[in-house]
Amino acid sequence: MQRLQKYLLSNFSSLFMSIFLPLFVIASVIFLIKLSTYTAVIQLSIWEMGKLYLFVLPEILFYTLPITFFVAATLSLFKLSNDNEIIVIFALGIKPGFIIKTFFKPAFILLLLLVFDFLVVAPHTTTLSKNFLSYKKSEAKFNLAASEFGNSFGDWLLYIGAKNKDGTFSKVFLFNKKQEEEILIAAKRAKVINDSGILRLKLMDGEGYSYSKEKFSQINFKIMMINDTLTTDLTSYKQPLQYWLSKENAGRKKHVFIKDTLLSLFPIITLFLIASIGIVQVRHQKSKMYLYLFLTIVFYYGMTIGLEKIFGYYTIAVVALSWLISTYILYRKTIVNKF
Repeated sequence: MQRLQKYLLSNFSSLFMSIFLPLFVIASVIFLIKLSTYTAVIQLSIWEMGKLYLFVLPEILFYTLPITFFVAATLSLFKLSNDNEIIVIFALGIKPGFIIKTFFKPAFILLLLLVFDFLVVAPHTTTLSKNFLSYKKSEAKFNLAASEFGNSFGDWLLYIGAKNKDGTFSKVFLFNKKQEEEILIAAKRAKVINDSGILRLKLMDGEGYSYSKEKFSQINFKIMMINDTLTTDLTSYKQPLQYWLSKENAGRKKHVFIKDTLLSLFPIITLFLIASIGIVQVRHQKSKMYLYLFLTIVFYYGMTIGLEKIFGYYTIAVVALSWLISTYILYRKTIVNKF
C-alpha cells in the first residue's frame, strides 16, 4: 500500500510542479504590471520594485497553490485512467476511498500552509507594502530639486541653490509668511531626514531672520531642524490577531477573511470532486475534464462572492458544507457505484 501511495503521489508531484511554475510566472507578471503603475506617481528603483514583489509573493502563492493542487490531482488521476492503471488498482480489490486518503495528506498540509499564509504572513506583508508605498508617496510630494522657481516644504517656500551627489543641498533659503510676521532662513547646507515616517529638513550653518511691524530679530545656528512638516500615514500592529480585530478597513478584512478561508479549504473539500472528474472509463466515457476543471473553479469562486452578502461569516460554513455534501453524492454515484 505504501508503494502504491508513493506511486500515486509521484505522478501527482511531477504534474504539480509542471502546472505550478507556469501559473506562478503568469501571476508574477500580472502583479509586476500592477506594481509598475505606481511609477506614474512615485519613483521606484529596481531594488524597490523587487522589495514590493517580495511583499506580494505570499499573496501570489496563496492564489496559485490551491488551483494547482486541484488541477494537478485531477490530471494525475486522469492520466492513470488513460493508462488503465486505475482499473488495475480497482481490480486488485483496492477501494476508491484509498485514493481519497492518499490525497488527503498533501491537501491537509496545504490547508495548514494556506491558513498560516493569510492569517499570519499576509497581515505583515500587507502592512509593510502599504507603509512603504505611503512613505514613497509622501517622499514624492517632497521631491526637492535645484530650481529658480523654488520648492514647497509644507508651509515653507524653499529655494535650493544646488543639489550635491551625496543627496545634500547647498545654498538653501526658506521663507514663511504668517499673519503678523515673516521668517527668512538661510543655510549653507541641508539634508532630508526620514524619522519614523516624518520627513524633516536639517539645516546646517545658517542664519534666521524674523521681522514684523514691531520687531526684528536675528539668530545664527549650526544646526536647525524643521520638524513635523510632512508626515506619512503609517499602519502598525503588534500581532496578527490585533490586525484582524482592528476596526480599520473592517469591511474589506471581513471580505478577505471569508474568501481566503474558503480558498484555503478548497483543496481538502474538493477531494471527492477530484476523484469524480479524474477517474474515468476511457472506453465508455468522453472526457470533458478541462471544461469541468474550469467550471469548478468559476462556480466555487462565484458561490463564495455571491453568498457573502447574504450570509456574512456563515458563508464559510454554508459553502464548505454544501460543497462537501454535493461532491460526496456525486462521488458515490459516479465512482463508488461503478468501481
